[in-house]
Amino acid sequence: MNTRPRTQSAPLDRPSARGLRVAVVRSRFNPAVVDGLLAGAREALRQMGAAERDVVLTDVPGAFELPLAAAGAARSGRFDAIVALGAVIKGETDHYEHIAREASHGLAAVSRETGVPVGFGVLTVAREEQALVRSAPGPDNKGAEAARAAVAMVHVLRGLPGRRPVARPPRKAR
Repeated sequence: MNTRPRTQSAPLDRPSARGLRVAVVRSRFNPAVVDGLLAGAREALRQMGAAERDVVLTDVPGAFELPLAAAGAARSGRFDAIVALGAVIKGETDHYEHIAREASHGLAAVSRETGVPVGFGVLTVAREEQALVRSAPGPDNKGAEAARAAVAMVHVLRGLPGRRPVARPPRKAR
């Protein structure tokens, strides 16, 4: 009996984004951190073969607004995956906990409810220094990790038996 797992269309450690349309939803709060996450996500998508024209950036005011924008992108039928980027840094009040919880729960719900993978690139840290390390160029950039995870999940979902592909509207001529 063969117990080896069925192979997916792309290895999970090196997924291909060629031909995929990806929405990147970015919080404008904490731009010194989030801009680094965006650079990492864009570079990872480029390395995975995504065409620049297939990556659409949408800005929102803060991390709390990420789930609504991600839901809009997912429900539009235009995207295969979404990458959500933001940074929630602990302050002196419990505001941090509410924002971090709602952003993470909201983004997970978007993915579950729409079937569109959402890469979670929202840092939730105690100090800005921690966020800067995780958004710096290099192999530990969490924006890049979120982009790779979202693309990998597209392939995982496409490989599931009985899954129906999501119908997308045709590309508009430019």
